[in-house]
Amino acid sequence: MARVLVTDDAAFMRMQLKNILTGLGHEVVGEAENGKVSVELYEELRPDLVTMDITMPEMNGVEAVKEIKKIDDKAKIIMCSAMGQQGMVVEAIQSGAKDFIVKPFTPERIAEAVGKLF
Repeated sequence: MARVLVTDDAAFMRMQLKNILTGLGHEVVGEAENGKVSVELYEELRPDLVTMDITMPEMNGVEAVKEIKKIDDKAKIIMCSAMGQQGMVVEAIQSGAKDFIVKPFTPERIAEAVGKLF
């Protein structure tokens, strides 16, 4: 079981991810609505895994990955992207993200991505 921080600017996406992750037996320890909050919560909660949306206000997902990696170079981060964000996904992976899942999510794809890390 992983302790997960869910990051997305859309509340319904956070809820959907939270439901899928808890259904898979993981514990959602925090939710962030943008990259800035995600970095702050990461430092405070030290979760095992972060799901990170790419396009968000204040600080986008790629910038947040870079900041979290400065705090903990072993951080496990899975990017959540909409179609058409391949360039930013590549940048996020180069910045240290471990995997990416494309919206709309399926529980199977999330289980596969998380399963690769734990």
